[in-house]
This record gives sequence, structure tokens and C-alpha cells, in this order.
Amino acid sequence: MHIHLDPVGGIAGDMFIAAMLHAFPKLETAMVAAIRAGGLPEIIAIHVQPFQDFALTGLRFSIDEAESTKSDLPADHSHASFLEIRDRLIGSNLSPAVRDRAIAIFTLLAEVEGAIHGVPSDQVSFHELGGWDSVADIVGAAFLMESCGATSWSVGSLPKGSGTVKTAHGPLPIPSPAAARLLEGYLWHDDGRPGERVTPTGAAIIRHLNCADRLPAGAQRLLGTGYGFGTRRFMGMSNTLRVMVLADGASSAFRREDIAVVQFELDDQSAEDIAITVQHLRDMAAVLDVLQMPAYGKKGRLYTHIQLLCVSALLDEVLTACFNQSGTLGVRYHIAQRAVLEREEVRVMVGNEAVRVKIANRPDGEITAKIESDDLRNSSAQTQHERDQLRRHAEQMALASKKP
Repeated sequence: MHIHLDPVGGIAGDMFIAAMLHAFPKLETAMVAAIRAGGLPEIIAIHVQPFQDFALTGLRFSIDEAESTKSDLPADHSHASFLEIRDRLIGSNLSPAVRDRAIAIFTLLAEVEGAIHGVPSDQVSFHELGGWDSVADIVGAAFLMESCGATSWSVGSLPKGSGTVKTAHGPLPIPSPAAARLLEGYLWHDDGRPGERVTPTGAAIIRHLNCADRLPAGAQRLLGTGYGFGTRRFMGMSNTLRVMVLADGASSAFRREDIAVVQFELDDQSAEDIAITVQHLRDMAAVLDVLQMPAYGKKGRLYTHIQLLCVSALLDEVLTACFNQSGTLGVRYHIAQRAVLEREEVRVMVGNEAVRVKIANRPDGEITAKIESDDLRNSSAQTQHERDQLRRHAEQMALASKKP
């Protein structure tokens, strides 16, 4: 899989997250869990919201330090040194892969800030980048990079913007010195619109991903797109970052991704306790599926075998939960690859009921539809016949919506 970043309005950390979640919506819950694991206090709300401007629809990502909670935050919560942030991430519950990516992005920012201001990187203090919003942006971006399955990245020509930006060091020219230094060698253009268009965080994301400045050669199959919007509004143009998800033109309709397989057995808990344990694990954002089955172990004991599939980037969180929620003394795990059909979720109205339907593209070109079972269960249909009718109508309407 190759992902191309099309900076129509520019690129910032929140725009990158929103665009990626629009393209990969099933990663949202696990990404929010990763941001919390990175240390974001519960009193700070995380918002992923639909957004529409005059031309396009997509998502916006933000965190909200509501006025009612400001007194609960440290007085200097918007200011932190590079070493403080690095130590905080090292001591967090993030998976090693996500933690290392986040630290690498902050290291890029510290190195360039140090070079610009003439101090060693380990003496850099972040002002605008030291707040929880920046930490959330970088941890969330690191999780999405690690979890989306992309093997290469590229970025289009970057809008230069104009004017100055306010900083703790006074007004600085746009693009900011940090963004300009990080993106030396990349293509820039002037579209005549003022303001900061590429933030230092956005620039560090591009540099960390080692983005090429053009699409790969040869035919590419477009698997999907996502649009992430910034907070500013432009006259006559969407302030959006577009993500284009591509694969080799000869590839099939499925993508490959890493998952973690976690297994253990229980032989000293009651059926009631095991049911509670399994439900706690199943409710975790990082857990994709849970399998429970009887098995015979040593000394002829009847075991309960538990197998979980989980997001590989959050493996440590799942392992911790297995030990905390059960009486097991050991857990086996390995990283496996799975193939996933490209799919999307559409919402259709059947009578007065809105139901979700999953649309999948099969390798032979066929498009199939399946109603979301939770919506079917919670519908007003009372009998099997009524449920069959609702299922059939919803799936037919979903398929009709995808026809050219």
C-alpha cells in the first residue's frame, strides 16, 4: 500500500489525523486509546467530528481543554522541554513501535529547533509544541502510521503561505523556520493565500515518513480517499489535506496488515468469572475479536482456551489486561498477517430506520453488502421474517447507492 498526501490547504498534525481517520475509520477507537496511553489526561476531551465546507466533506480532529477543567491542569501544561516529553513517552503504556515513532518525530523537532536557536537538542524547550494538543497530534499520527499498513508515502507540492506567525520568540516568517528547514528539498508553490499552511508538526510528519515528492511510477489502483480539515477557512478553496490510498495496479482488492494473536488457557476460574473476563477483554478498543472454546490440558483438566486478535501497535495494553482480568500466569502471542477486503460503511434509510451496511469489494470485481448486526438486532423488526425483509431491503439499497 502507498499513501499520497495531497496538501490542498496545507498540512498540520490535526489535519493528518483527520484525513487518515476518514480513510481508515475503523482505526479511530484504537487511536483514541493510544493517545490516552500516551498520557493525555481524561479531563481533556478528544473530538473526531464530521465536517463539511462549501465543496467537500471529511473530518476534523481536535482536543478540548474546556474552561471548566483548566484549573485541573498544571499551570505550565502548554510548555514542556524535549527531555520532559521524551521521558513521559518512555514511561507511557504505548506500544514500543508507536512510542518510538512519536519520540522520533519529537526528536526531529528538537533537533531543528536547537539548530535554529543555537542550543543542543536536549536543551530545547517547546512552547507552542509543548502543549497536550501537540502531544496528542504526534502520538495519534504515530499510531496511524504504524497501524494503517502503508509501506511507502509521498506528498504533493506544498503551499508556501505568507506573512508571520506569533511564537514565544516573537513573530517569525511563514513558512516557519522549523518547517522550512525540515522540508528542504521538497517542492513548494505559492497559491496566493496567506497564513501558515504547513506547521512544524506537519513538516516533521512528512520528514519522518521520508515522503517522496511524487507518486510512484507505473499504474496505481486507488483504494480510497480521506479528507482532513484545518480550523482556518479560505475563500473559494477547501482548507483540507487529502489522503489517497493506493496499491500497485496489478494488486488484488485486499490489503495486508499486521495483527497480534494472543492466547492463554484458564482452568481455575468459574464459568461466571470467565464470562466477565472475556467481556472485559472484548470491550477493549485494541481488541478486534475474542475466541473462547473448551480444551483438555494436563492431568485431564478441562481448560477454557482464550484467543484474542488485537491491534499490534497496542499489544502491551492487551497483555496487561489479560493478566489483570484473569488468573493466568502466562500468555502466548505472535504477530501475524491478515488480508482484509477493502470496504466502506454506508448508512441507508429503510422506512423510518437508519441502518449501517458494510460494502466490500471482492477480488473478482463483485460488490457485496452486509447489514450491521447490531443495527438489525436493535431495529423494530420483531420476527425472523421481518428481520429478513429489513436485511434484504437495506443491502439492496446500499448496493444501489454504489452503482455508477
